[in-house]
Amino acid sequence: MSTTDNQKETLQKRKEQVDASVARADEERGVAILLTGNGKGKSSSAFGMVMRSLGYGYKVGVIQFIKGKQLSGEEIYLREQHPEVFFEQMATGFTWDTQDREGDIKAAERTWAHAEKLLQDDSYHLVVLDELTYMLGYKYLDEEMVLSAICNRPKNQSVVITGRGGGEKLRELVDTVSEVQEIKHAFKAGVKARKGVDY
Repeated sequence: MSTTDNQKETLQKRKEQVDASVARADEERGVAILLTGNGKGKSSSAFGMVMRSLGYGYKVGVIQFIKGKQLSGEEIYLREQHPEVFFEQMATGFTWDTQDREGDIKAAERTWAHAEKLLQDDSYHLVVLDELTYMLGYKYLDEEMVLSAICNRPKNQSVVITGRGGGEKLRELVDTVSEVQEIKHAFKAGVKARKGVDY
């Protein structure tokens, strides 16, 4: 058998495996996705899904925990080009900047109240909970309350959660977990964060 025949046979087997997997995936419902890890790109990936959903005309809600003090490209774009997107920020900045645990907890609870409403509204196709994992890790929000809201959301609603960590219970609850690894980062070499790339 020639190399070309071998390649064709390998590709045919791969196609059959993929087709079989597609045929088995017959359940229609929303999914819960956790984008975690130490690498750059978790929020960027989530906003890619926002763009994808908007492309189909779906209703989208975005809640950002931690972020919000520094203007970002995604905020500018959504507020100016897609004002129909529900967009809420905790707007306290990073917790290591505020040094105010009590204030951060209150801000997290206020922000979570918006998230909870979205997670009960079946008109939302996609809800992004950006940096939510920190709220669980720092115990700013009750873990069981958060997990229950995610678990009991409308059947056809998808939710994307980003941030490092998040805990085992969250990992067990969601349908998909992707971990972004840092191999190297320009910031560690003294390169400033770049507008349009990093924020």
